[in-house]
Amino acid sequence: MEILIRNKVIQAIETLYGQGIDENQVQVQTTRKEFNGDKTVVVFPLLRISKKSAEQTAEELGNYLVETIEVIASYNIVKGFLNLVFHNRYWVNLLNKAISDPNYGFKPVTKDSEVVMIEYSSPNTNKPLHLGHIRNNLLGFSISEIMKANGNKVVKTNIVNDRGIHICKSMLAWKKLGNGETPQSSGKKGDHLVGEYYVKFDQLYKKEITALIATGLTEELAKEQAPIINEAREMLRLWEANDPATRELWSMMNTWVYAGFDETYKTLGVDFDKIYYESNTYTVGRDEVLRGVKEGIFEQMDDTSVWANLEGDGLDRKILLRSDGTSVYMTQDIGTAKIRYADFPIDHMIYVVGNEQNYHFQVLSLLLDKLGYKWGKDLYHFSYGMVELPQGRMKSREGTVVDADDLVVGMVEVARKVSEELGKLDNYSDQEKQHIYEMVALGALKYFILKVDPKKTMLFNPEESIDFNGNTGPFIQYTYARIQSVLRKAADAGITIPTEVPAVEISEKEASLIKALTEFPEAVQEAGEKHSPALVANYVYELVKEFNQFYHDVTIMNEPDEEVRKFRLLLAQTIGKTIKNGFSLLGINVPERM
Repeated sequence: MEILIRNKVIQAIETLYGQGIDENQVQVQTTRKEFNGDKTVVVFPLLRISKKSAEQTAEELGNYLVETIEVIASYNIVKGFLNLVFHNRYWVNLLNKAISDPNYGFKPVTKDSEVVMIEYSSPNTNKPLHLGHIRNNLLGFSISEIMKANGNKVVKTNIVNDRGIHICKSMLAWKKLGNGETPQSSGKKGDHLVGEYYVKFDQLYKKEITALIATGLTEELAKEQAPIINEAREMLRLWEANDPATRELWSMMNTWVYAGFDETYKTLGVDFDKIYYESNTYTVGRDEVLRGVKEGIFEQMDDTSVWANLEGDGLDRKILLRSDGTSVYMTQDIGTAKIRYADFPIDHMIYVVGNEQNYHFQVLSLLLDKLGYKWGKDLYHFSYGMVELPQGRMKSREGTVVDADDLVVGMVEVARKVSEELGKLDNYSDQEKQHIYEMVALGALKYFILKVDPKKTMLFNPEESIDFNGNTGPFIQYTYARIQSVLRKAADAGITIPTEVPAVEISEKEASLIKALTEFPEAVQEAGEKHSPALVANYVYELVKEFNQFYHDVTIMNEPDEEVRKFRLLLAQTIGKTIKNGFSLLGINVPERM
């Protein structure tokens, strides 16, 4: 409709004032809620052509548009803004489209759709997933669903960082202190158990540093010379040399961690189409780096370490291979990128990684380009802000993280407590209650995280997220359940809801609700263009607010006019479907009863 109005304004300018105008000079926008109208034409940029006042120009344009665009019923002028009011039949037609299309707002995936690979999660196998990982996983999964809803073929992928000095630290601590402890013998989740030994390594390391400083060494030298860090480096060297004992220990502990990760992923409702492992990709990256040395792209130093000099590109020097021949993160990312583009016909590659890695991906893109990969500069780093707690940032090695599993358990308990206080589930069985507690808890967690602009650092507050009022997941879930309750009452009363809008006079409140509903496709499209689940989350919230106002102001089941009653039931049913579809893009389930 905006395109049609813009084209008609261009025609009007030529017809009324005898001049052509570029379409970029014609501004058409959605009318602000405090004014009467559906679309607004900004008149001010046109005054230099009309040579008339803003009001007179707007009036002449308004008359022209009413005559030439059938759906425009009337107009009003507020200073230099021409507000256009559409006939109700325009909104009825859009509502019928929403009713008839079960995938309303979603574009179909076709054989010609572009392939978008989205990498998210990217955990290390030396610790369990924590709150920061939760934001990553929820963003990655939601962006994947949004891109799919925009008609793309999506490949959800994960790169597991299963090798390196950090992995050796937890291995070494277990070897020294574990006494054969396993998930089975301890009753601990495998990723939790391994994470405990990562913390224990750091504790041992700090003790050795303190002892060396006491002998007169500087802190920098103490960190470098501490026996345990050198043992970890030697373990990494042995791992890369395929030492059987080291590899066996590594494989055993990683198996524990993978089982733990899978359990957490299942709880969060996220999944992957393809999982890559750094242990399989770093050798490809190392070969690429060595090729770069031969071709003069990279430089090998006297100590055999390999560096990329990016100073000519406005950056600095970046190490790609250490002097002992071991690889760094950048090495494996080069290898992983090469393998992925060989595995899939990728049109767009999106990395969902926190903003502390902005520089890393800037360098990766440049290095791949220098190595001759035409897609190197097309890689997109979806950079998001960190999650902080009221007490500040989390630190894995110090054991101050908020564990993902513990957080979910705590959220379920908060959901139970709040639900019991409100008495919302008094007539439900224990099994039904537990199911709803879990659905509400995860809905609260996901919505609280996804409603925030991804680029912003956010403060997470579990209690604030589980509130049945305000901009929260439970508030939206409760509204959906309320709609389903009304529909069940209609079914029990033998009312058949029509499949298209009956011939009734639509009130202003109903028209306003239909307008909000018809903005869903635009919200999905914009969320895809901007890679922002927050746009979907906040659209659904605004739709729910509009419905609740409608629900408060009008009656549905007690409406005496049968056709109006059926229309309002049909409208509520369609709103419910849209809430459910919108929340599906965020990975959030909605309860049929609550």
